[in-house]
Amino acid sequence: MKPNELEERLIQFSVDVINTDKTLDKTFAAEHLTKQLIRSVTSVALNYGEARNDECVRDFLHKMRICLKELKESYVNMKIQKGAALVSDINKLDRLISENNELISIFVASIKTASAKLKS
Repeated sequence: MKPNELEERLIQFSVDVINTDKTLDKTFAAEHLTKQLIRSVTSVALNYGEARNDECVRDFLHKMRICLKELKESYVNMKIQKGAALVSDINKLDRLISENNELISIFVASIKTASAKLKS
């Protein structure tokens, strides 16, 4: 996947998560988790944008690891929301969880590749 395509995918993922907020109930738990989810998901897109501009492999890796950490946090957050039935559109939430897992795989592979370049 090209960097521009990944960046667009991350932006769309952020937009999809933000739009899911409209299907939540307005309990304290739902609002708390959703605010945190929006912060973590948008952080991935923003940090990836910065990583693409890093000239140093070490800086790139640092930002990519932040992205991975935020994706893992987002995954757990969505699983909590699903388990607590805070989202009315479970199919949409399942699609977001699936997309999140695919993005985790992409970032793991990219980090491995960049780490190998750094070692050589």
